[in-house]
Formats: sequence, structure tokens, C-alpha cells
Amino acid sequence: MKLNQLFADDDAVSPVIGVILMVAITVILAAVIATFVLGLGDQVSSTTPQASFSFEWNGEAGGQAPLKITHDGGETIQAQNLYVRGSDGTAGGPAANFGNTWDTYATGVGATSDVQAGMTASISDVDSDAEARLVWQSTAGDSSSTLKEWTGPTA
Repeated sequence: MKLNQLFADDDAVSPVIGVILMVAITVILAAVIATFVLGLGDQVSSTTPQASFSFEWNGEAGGQAPLKITHDGGETIQAQNLYVRGSDGTAGGPAANFGNTWDTYATGVGATSDVQAGMTASISDVDSDAEARLVWQSTAGDSSSTLKEWTGPTA
């Protein structure tokens, strides 16, 4: 038996590596095609933006005052995708001044404007027993998420 011939004989290495590479390429291609066919790629683009907001209300208990909403930092969001929703605690239903998009409350901001850090919106005549939520909704309307909540001092 020739020991040197065992170390020099590598005829089976190329076919094995070739088969492993072909299987790996097939699996990767199948995964990419499945993501597009099943529509999983669309869901990735409509994830909730990562942004920080704050509410400020400087009224007295039992009274009314403007509610100021400030974008403190994070991603830029289109004004048409931000909604202010809420309710008036005494009436138990939606308050007349809630339910609109960000651009309704912000000065000089259009529906397609980008809401960036430092920008504010103000809602006038908010009762001390009101509750408000800042909600992001995707352009297609198929997903939404509450970004920030506010509860009045007497709610």
C-alpha cells in the first residue's frame, strides 16, 4: 500500500463541495422568492416608526387649556400618518377637537410635510378630564400604533 497516494488522492473533494454549494444556493433562492410571493417584504417597510413625543398641558383642574405635542426625537414621520385621537372624560365620547391629523394642529405644516424633532402641534381648549393619544397609521391604513398617550389631571 502506498501511503503517499492516500494523501495525494483528492478526487472526491470537488464533487462534494459542488453539491453543498448547489444546495445552499437553491435554499437561498427559494427563501428570497418565497418572501416576495408571500408578501412578507411589504410588511417590513410598514413597521412603526421609532420616535419620541411629549405632551404639555398647563391648565388648572376643571378648566381648559391648549395641549401642546412636541416631537422630541427619532425618525421623521409624514404629517398625514400622525393622528391625534382622544375623548372628553365628562362626555364619555370623542371630543370635538380630537381625531384629526398632525397638520390640522400644526402651523405651516402640510399633509405631506415631514414631522421632525423639535416640531410642535397645539390643540386648543382641551379639558382637564380629557385623554389623548398620538397614533401613527400606515399610508395604506393596514397597520397603526399608539406612539404616546396623555391623560388630563382630573381624568
